[in-house]
Amino acid sequence: MNVLPLLLLVAGSAAVAGAARRTPVPAPLLLVAVGLAVSYLPGVPEYTLDPEIVLPLVLPPLLYTATTDSSYLDLRAQMRPVALLSVGYVLFATLAVGWAAYLIVPGLPLTAALVLGAVVAPPDAVAATAVARRVGLPSRITTILQGESLVNDATAITAYKVALAAAVGEGATWSGGVREFLLAAVGGVVIGLLLMMPLHWLRTHLKEALLQNTLSLLIPFVAYGAAEWAHASGVLAVVVVALYLGYHNYQVDFATRLQEEAVWKMVAFVLESAVFALIGLQLPVVLRGLGPYEGPRAAWYAVAVFLVVVVSRFVWVYPTFLPRALFGHIREREENPTWKGPLIIGWAGMRGVVSLAIAFSIPRTVHGGGPFPDRNLVLFLTFTTVIGTLVVQGLSLPPIIRLLRLPRRDLQAETLAEANAQAQASRAAEQRLEELLEDERNALPPPLADRLRTVLERRRNAVWERLGSVNPVTGETVDDTYRRLSREMIGAEREVFVKLRNHRYIDDEMLRTLLRRLDLEEAAAYREAT
Repeated sequence: MNVLPLLLLVAGSAAVAGAARRTPVPAPLLLVAVGLAVSYLPGVPEYTLDPEIVLPLVLPPLLYTATTDSSYLDLRAQMRPVALLSVGYVLFATLAVGWAAYLIVPGLPLTAALVLGAVVAPPDAVAATAVARRVGLPSRITTILQGESLVNDATAITAYKVALAAAVGEGATWSGGVREFLLAAVGGVVIGLLLMMPLHWLRTHLKEALLQNTLSLLIPFVAYGAAEWAHASGVLAVVVVALYLGYHNYQVDFATRLQEEAVWKMVAFVLESAVFALIGLQLPVVLRGLGPYEGPRAAWYAVAVFLVVVVSRFVWVYPTFLPRALFGHIREREENPTWKGPLIIGWAGMRGVVSLAIAFSIPRTVHGGGPFPDRNLVLFLTFTTVIGTLVVQGLSLPPIIRLLRLPRRDLQAETLAEANAQAQASRAAEQRLEELLEDERNALPPPLADRLRTVLERRRNAVWERLGSVNPVTGETVDDTYRRLSREMIGAEREVFVKLRNHRYIDDEMLRTLLRRLDLEEAAAYREAT
């Protein structure tokens, strides 16, 4: 087995994603552009997107990490718009795009057109979140986009299966499609509910952080595999489990949380980078099978389908927010988005790797042995829609947001809320410390007891110091200066330890122990300000 192409894909996509952090272009867009450019370089191996790998092996961990990073409480508060977009919009887009493609492309069967509609219906979770965070969208819009993209894949995959059954001649009916959709959705949720508590119990009862993190890496595959085995929605099972585990993550050991955060950041970075590079690399594969559709006719079909995808989203999004103006109980529960919020949500419908993976899973033949009608054209239109939404909408979204002057996150208000929360927690900790010190079994020498109080005081003041004055010479806050000085001190200690090892005064094992202690102190002193 030649692993060189895989290594080149992972290393190259990681390098491009790292470079994107130093540019104003979101990483998914730069990765797709580089993938398109590289796909025609001589000597570049052909990368065919395999749905048997993407759907069961790449999609679950990406969904899991995106869900655990989201807020259960925020998603619950935005349940109505999230449900209308993740279920209602996907079904509407399947029908709208399918019917439009049937009218636009002469000879394209309606069943094949509906397959195309289901394939391009779901916006991508990674693309929407990456752009939303990069441009600093208001938290409510970000929550709605995240919630939509977490669930819509389940709706699209089920709609695709129903449309595909009709296209290949399995005699699918509307009533059967509705039944299959409900069974998949309910089954996925039920399996997620059945798995979430046992998995959480197992996480909290494993005593070693290494074992807990190994379990964490397996959880999305367990949830997805169990649901798919039961012919239910693996996507919904993963989302339900991840929401529960993320909400109760505070009950896990601190070492597990620290390691888990680092591990999942790395996993998400590698997978996200690779899948967006893969999208661009599909161009030669897609163009090769166009046959009679090559040339201006295929370009016209691509532009037409892209426009239908964009317009249909606006047609659905604005009525989604209309009930707020009509019903008082909705108005009390949801803040006013004005006309700008739906505009951004409508324009932020970038498609991604799930659409391509579903498209590549379309069988080449139907029942009876004949070819699937216009399969290569469906692949081409899916590819152009994904590229079009990523490039056109992804690049134009930041300037549109700046032009609309949407309210940004109020960082000072968030810091003030964090400071107040820390003050309340510190008072509780201080009270608990004094109660413990009154017990003779917990007697400490005064210097050690004072050290505990000093640590508590430092933690309480750290957040307030971020709101404090700025040093006119360095431009730093007091908190920034404290971190910098702490890091310089720890760096000096680290140099001494290395010199002592080099002169054989201490061995490597002792050096690792001492450096780990410094690393923990540096992480505490130089933690990232949020």
